[in-house]
Amino acid sequence: MAGGGDHVGGGGHARRAGLGRGGDYVGRHQQAPHQVGAVRRKLLHNPHDVANPPSQLSRTVQYALVGVVVALVFGAAVFIALERWRRGGALFGAALLMLSVIRWMVDSQVLGVLAVRSRRFDSLFTGFVGALMLFLAVSVDSLGS
Repeated sequence: MAGGGDHVGGGGHARRAGLGRGGDYVGRHQQAPHQVGAVRRKLLHNPHDVANPPSQLSRTVQYALVGVVVALVFGAAVFIALERWRRGGALFGAALLMLSVIRWMVDSQVLGVLAVRSRRFDSLFTGFVGALMLFLAVSVDSLGS
């Protein structure tokens, strides 16, 4: 009894931890696979966009616009990796400016993690940072490079 824990009601720690006999989690919060998608959508729902009307653009066009922004960011990363930081900074600034415009046209569910706050805040913030990056990238002297 001292080392093995063989007392009446043994295994209580495993049951209290929510582990079944095979070590699988069997808690009351376990959900069926078809319910996981609904919970995920609810967790990713942007509470700041509840009153916004849905976009008039088709989902295909919305995803295409987001794809262009992602492609611009990827292009900027390639330029920066190739030590062309001015071009990369300018391209990243342009991507943020485009994101500030399409934030008004694309639904939050399509933008996903790019829709952080309200449309107004997201557009103003990304527009300001994008314009600042574009200004810095264009105004810095190249110093002969």
